[in-house]
Amino acid sequence: MKVTLIKQAKIVNEGKSYISDVRIVDGRIEKIATEISAQAGDTIIAADGCYLLPGMIDDQVHFREPGLTHKGNIASESRAAVAGGITSFMEMPNVSPSTTTIEALEQKFALGRDYSLANYSFYLGATENNLEQIKRLDPTRHCGVKVFMGASTGDLLVEHPVALEQIFKHSPTLIVTHCEDGSVIAKNLETLQEQPLEIQHHPIIRDTQACYASSSYAVGLAKKHQSQLHVLHITTEKELSLFSTGDIRNKHITAEACVHHLWFSEEDYAQRGNLIKCNPAIKAKSDRDVLLQGVINGQIDIIATDHAPHTWDEKQTPYSQAPAGLPLVEHALLTLLEHVQQQRLTIELIVEKTAHNPALRYNIIDRGFIREGYFADLVLVDMNDSTLASHETARYQCGWTPFDGHRFPAKIKATWVNGEQVFDGQNLITTTGIAMPLLFNR
Repeated sequence: MKVTLIKQAKIVNEGKSYISDVRIVDGRIEKIATEISAQAGDTIIAADGCYLLPGMIDDQVHFREPGLTHKGNIASESRAAVAGGITSFMEMPNVSPSTTTIEALEQKFALGRDYSLANYSFYLGATENNLEQIKRLDPTRHCGVKVFMGASTGDLLVEHPVALEQIFKHSPTLIVTHCEDGSVIAKNLETLQEQPLEIQHHPIIRDTQACYASSSYAVGLAKKHQSQLHVLHITTEKELSLFSTGDIRNKHITAEACVHHLWFSEEDYAQRGNLIKCNPAIKAKSDRDVLLQGVINGQIDIIATDHAPHTWDEKQTPYSQAPAGLPLVEHALLTLLEHVQQQRLTIELIVEKTAHNPALRYNIIDRGFIREGYFADLVLVDMNDSTLASHETARYQCGWTPFDGHRFPAKIKATWVNGEQVFDGQNLITTTGIAMPLLFNR
């Protein structure tokens, strides 16, 4: 029997913060109490006034395996994730080959079992002709189906109305969508064809209308078919009008914002350039500020990363050739904790959006809360220490971070996955076979 006793932590859970002890036995939280006596053989962790949070559940990452492993892989990126306080992830299908069959999906689960340091699940990618594969998804094992409703390439682009209708009508799992309208993007590009394109044009090309046209289409389909829909990475004020406030448990249409869209604005392109090129684009400061308000009022239900690494050399190419995407998992929670320090958001709200609500929206079994009987997926955070982000220290395989040079006013002190400490604030602790596939109560 393996026992860990965390002493006098400031627990943040279910809207409350309080000091308590936590006893972990064989991977699960056995007891939460004001004072728990240590027993012989217990591993004692003195929290020393640090905050104990449920680990972040990231519902949108791109770990690049199989086929794109020069950018990252499940081993490298899951290690960066746990160092950043992310204990579970759900990974996207745009790898090589794309994950568009149940067979390919199961191969990724095998990779997760063999190499991941964080708990895992994987999306099936929708195409215009794989409806029978979508129907075979197991709602208890598979997190969802990803639909690129424009702004994608290859077989993952789904634009035909009949194909979309059938997916929204028949999917047995949650549908998650990337919403940017390709025709609007094409028209915007046409208006700029007389001038050389630069990174500052990115939010003009992929503008509010491109996002709203696609998001409103997805929401309309979900209302028509009563589908379970989760719209990923909302970036504009206009899109927020599509989503309601209130308890996530009462919604069948929900919205996500990503950490970089809550942090950067178009004013940062001058300094960061292609390093912050992503789709959907980082937009105006006013959009960012309204997104933060949407987090507060409940129109934004979940905060995720959309972690998407590319090599440094790929990002140094001219704007038009540079790929879109940022590595984010190691510093995501730190960005949110800085919002707390700046009194834009509360730490209780951060826990709700990064742990509680992903667990509720996906109906994840026994995770996302600090509760007796739940898996001990935990992160200890020191709000009186700091972390300097730099290219040199970034744990991503790509070897760079969009936050290079920024000092965050918080530090990840420890991370536990299924009760096993995997990060000690400085180093990853070498352990294997800890991570588990996420299971869903559907």
